[in-house]
Amino acid sequence: MAIPTEQSSPPGTIIASFLGFLAATVTTVAGAVFLATSGPELAEELRKRGTSLTDTEIDGAVTLTQGLGIAVAAVIVLGYLWLAFKLKAGRNWARVVLTVLTLLQVGFLFVGGAADTWGYLSCGVAVLAVVLSYSPSANAYVARVKHAR
Repeated sequence: MAIPTEQSSPPGTIIASFLGFLAATVTTVAGAVFLATSGPELAEELRKRGTSLTDTEIDGAVTLTQGLGIAVAAVIVLGYLWLAFKLKAGRNWARVVLTVLTLLQVGFLFVGGAADTWGYLSCGVAVLAVVLSYSPSANAYVARVKHAR
């Protein structure tokens, strides 16, 4: 069944929300790049704290931390991209999942996770994107797409 042009074109608020989630994704990539390049600084910080770990154990801990951080960032980036494209296509479930993920991101900021400039910027952009995704024109678009299927 063909969808009329009016129904297949997302409104500006959905496009802005989509771009916001893409921007939030870019900040996650920037954080992963920062983590990948900060191995010596992480190791030095561990040494300054006077841990009882050997240099080999410190290097292993840094490598593990970097690997896990980059893996988590990759999953987040791929998930956010997929969900952002589904939102742009008018899928309400993607909007709900993005809302939940954004609320979790806000919660992590309050408990101290990623509480740096990039974390606040990413979170602020994601919150704005969520708000835009529930605007009246976005709601009408999602409803039209749902009824057209």
